[in-house]
Amino acid sequence: MNNCSIAFQVLPQINNELLVCGGSNKDEVFRVVDSVIKFIDSTGVKYVVGPFETVMEGDFDELMNIVKRAQEIAVENGASSTLSYLKISYNQKGVSTIEEKTDKYQ
Repeated sequence: MNNCSIAFQVLPQINNELLVCGGSNKDEVFRVVDSVIKFIDSTGVKYVVGPFETVMEGDFDELMNIVKRAQEIAVENGASSTLSYLKISYNQKGVSTIEEKTDKYQ
């Protein structure tokens, strides 16, 4: 059962400098973020990548473990640290799916 939906943004830092996509380090930002998205894909959870964040849905504990590991993946791929932003929708009885929230706009 999908009891959780998480919107997740990870911002890698290199040498304690926040990497921004519009700067000269854009390729490095994309490389580190791509490694995180590749990890998310490998977990088998349902997810959608957007321009600012990735939305995942599934079991709360599983998704939180993915968020935790995503930090480590970013560091393993060159970030000295990360800043991450989460939006969490949790309901023990289930949450609305990505499609229920967005299909009418597609």
